[in-house]
Amino acid sequence: MTEWAREELHPDHAQSLRVERLHYDSETEHQRLRVFENPTFGRVLTLDGVVQTTEGDNFIYHEMMTHVPILAHGAARRVCIVGGGDGGMAREVLKHATVEHVTMVEIDAGVVEFSKRYLPTLSQGAFDDPRLELVIADGAEFMRGTKGGFDVIIVDSTDPVGPGEVLFTDTFYGHAKRALNDDGILVTQNGVPFLQGSELTNTMRAFRALFVESTCYLATIPTYAGGPMAFGWGTDGDGRRTPMDVLQGRFDASGISTDYYNPAVHVASFALPGYVSRLIP
Repeated sequence: MTEWAREELHPDHAQSLRVERLHYDSETEHQRLRVFENPTFGRVLTLDGVVQTTEGDNFIYHEMMTHVPILAHGAARRVCIVGGGDGGMAREVLKHATVEHVTMVEIDAGVVEFSKRYLPTLSQGAFDDPRLELVIADGAEFMRGTKGGFDVIIVDSTDPVGPGEVLFTDTFYGHAKRALNDDGILVTQNGVPFLQGSELTNTMRAFRALFVESTCYLATIPTYAGGPMAFGWGTDGDGRRTPMDVLQGRFDASGISTDYYNPAVHVASFALPGYVSRLIP
């Protein structure tokens, strides 16, 4: 009998992925972790039944959450990743030779350890890079106590339920703003606006009170069903207006190879459909 992993994140919509082979299934202190094989997406990681990442399409999410703020900033030396225990975000950040230090704050050590074993293609050795500092701690608590000095902060959170809920609060965003340098950029995962519009609205309301510039940009990731995903963008700098020829020059100089990101996609991702624009206060 064919086994299907059914995700019921939304009240009126569900998706199913065929389980060709189950690699891992265990409860940690914080959540239930599963890794299974799917013929189209390769290995799939779910937390409490919700798809977090896959070998097949993770490159879209990770490239867009890293290269957009880093190349828009142009001089990012210190980067903080909140979450990201699978190592995919660190993998992309560390492709930038100009990044000198990455602090990754992950609440669940179990996610890191099993990702190294069961999803090594996501991190691709990132955990062994001497520029990476791994901190096992609650992201909200860490941000409250950090002295900051980050050029880019990437909030690679789960959806706002369970351990990830505190990463969607005004208080957390305020602490993150304090941890940024003057022209620093904060980017956040804000779900699929068509099905999770309130996530984007609430984040943008907080960002509007904190930052000179607050908006979002979009990317379409197949396993995050329901249309394009929104990434919150907050900054007091002018990185959003970086011309495409400058972005192209920075991208070329980086020597980075990508499968989704390029400077034209970067610029276009900030063009928002009407239904998304109307979710931004």
